[in-house]
Amino acid sequence: MLSKIPPFFKSFYFLFAFGFLVWMMFFDTNDFVNQIRMKKQLNRLIEDQRYYTDKIEEVKTEREALLSNKQQLEKFAREKYLMKKPSEDVYILIEEK
Repeated sequence: MLSKIPPFFKSFYFLFAFGFLVWMMFFDTNDFVNQIRMKKQLNRLIEDQRYYTDKIEEVKTEREALLSNKQQLEKFAREKYLMKKPSEDVYILIEEK
């Protein structure tokens, strides 16, 4: 049975390379499964970074607009934080679906 195996597959270098590949694929701490998992996590973190960078830019532009326009600042405070003047009453309407 061993005589039917080509001599190339019996060589020390081939056996060493094959053993090394098997070790790297399945037994090493950085095997293929971990590499794929880490690549997915990296892609998710890059997407998160883009999202938060865009949000930061959006908040900066909104902040500049609010600080430069007093009427817009008052509108923002009334809508977001339900602030009111002392002589006003606030009614909150909630749509039911």
